[in-house]
Amino acid sequence: MSTTTVQHRGFTEAGLRKLREVLTRHVDSGRIPGLVALVSRGDETHVEAIGTLRHDGGGPMQRDTIFRMASTSKPVAVSAAMVLLDECRLRLDDTVDQWLPELADRKVLKRLDGPLDDVVPAKRPITVRDVLTSTFGLGMDMTVLGTPIMGAVFEQGITPNMPTPMPEQDEWMRRLGTLPLMHQPGERWQYQISSDLLGVLVSRVSGQSYDAFLQERVFGPLGMKDTGFYVPTDQLHRLPPLYAPDPATGEFHIWDEADGGRHSKPPAFQGGGGGLNSTVDDYHAYFRMLLNNGLHGTERILSRPAVELMTTNRLTPEQLAARETMARDNVHISFGQGQHGGWGFGMAVRTYRGDYAPVGQFGWDGGSGTSSYADPSNQLVGLLLTQVGASTPDSTRLLHDFWTTVYQALAD
Repeated sequence: MSTTTVQHRGFTEAGLRKLREVLTRHVDSGRIPGLVALVSRGDETHVEAIGTLRHDGGGPMQRDTIFRMASTSKPVAVSAAMVLLDECRLRLDDTVDQWLPELADRKVLKRLDGPLDDVVPAKRPITVRDVLTSTFGLGMDMTVLGTPIMGAVFEQGITPNMPTPMPEQDEWMRRLGTLPLMHQPGERWQYQISSDLLGVLVSRVSGQSYDAFLQERVFGPLGMKDTGFYVPTDQLHRLPPLYAPDPATGEFHIWDEADGGRHSKPPAFQGGGGGLNSTVDDYHAYFRMLLNNGLHGTERILSRPAVELMTTNRLTPEQLAARETMARDNVHISFGQGQHGGWGFGMAVRTYRGDYAPVGQFGWDGGSGTSSYADPSNQLVGLLLTQVGASTPDSTRLLHDFWTTVYQALAD
C-alpha cells in the first residue's frame, strides 16, 4: 500500500491579489499610514510593503522596515528559556527561589479586590513551569482595574508603556517582591508580567544579559540581524514613529518617536513581554524554525520536544475556562483579540476554531499593531507589522482582515 504526502502548493494568484487589495484599502482609509506583510508556505514567500513610515508622508514602507514588536516579542523571547531547558540548566518544576529570591515565601491575596495586607501564605513555591505558562500568580488583569493590587502594580512601575520606563532588572525584582500574589502559584493564567520575569530568570541562570543570551543562542544563529531591544543610531531611519490615535477623534498622536525615543538606546530593562524590535524577514526565520521543529537549515536551535511544549496548549481545563472568559468578556478592550482558547509558552495556541484559522495555529499579536502566527497544518507563516497602536480598533481590524484574507489565499 503506497502513501501519498500532501504537498502544499502555496497561494493562488487571485488570493494574493485580494490580500493586496484588502491591505491597500486599510492604508487608503487614512487610518493606517503603512504596513509590511509577509506570508509564506514551504519555499514560497510573498511580501507586501504599502504606504509610508509617517502619517504625514515621509519615506515609503520597505521590506526591511524595523517595527516595535510589542507583545509579539513574547513568542520569540521565550526561546531563551527553552535553550536553558534543553541544556538542563533549568527544569520545568524547579522552584525559582534560588535565582529569584525576591519571590520566595510569597503571600497571596484572600480576595482579588481586597486590601494588600489581607493575605494568606502561598501553598507552594513558584516554579519555572508557572513562569513559562504565565500562571505564577501575578499579571495584568483588565477585569479588575481599580482594585488595590492593580493600582500597586501600576504604582511600582513594573509594567511597560508607563510614563516612566521600567527600571533595571534587580530594582524591578525588588519592586515585584513587595507585592502579594493575586492568585496561588499555578492556579490562574495571567498576562504579561511572567514574560518579563522570564527575562530576569534567563539572565540570572545564564550569567549574561537577556539580550546577549538571545543574540548568541537564537538571533545570531537564525540570522536575525535586525532583532534586539533597541535600534542602533545608524539604523533609526528604518524605524517609523509609533502612533497612538486619539480614541475619540482618531487624530494621530506620536506615542514614541524614533529619534530619542524608547527604542533608540539600550533600555534599562530588557523586556521579554514587549521590548523587541524586528523585521518581517527576521521574524519569518524564527517562526519557520518553529515549524521545522527547531531546525534552521542544518543547525538545531531548539529540540523538537521544546518546540512542541512551546506551541501546544499547556493550560488545564480550569485555567482555560478563565482565559476564555477573559477574552469573551473583554472584546470591547481587545477588539476581539485573544479568543484562541489555549496558551503554550509565551504564545497563544488555538484549541477551537473561532475564526478562519485552524486548531493548532500558534503565535500572538502586539498592541503596536503587529501580528505573528504559524500554522503547522498548512505549513504557513504570516506576519503583519504596522506603526499604529491599538488605542483605536483600526490596527486590530486590519490584523483580522489580514488573516481572514490569508486563509482564503491558500492554494489547496
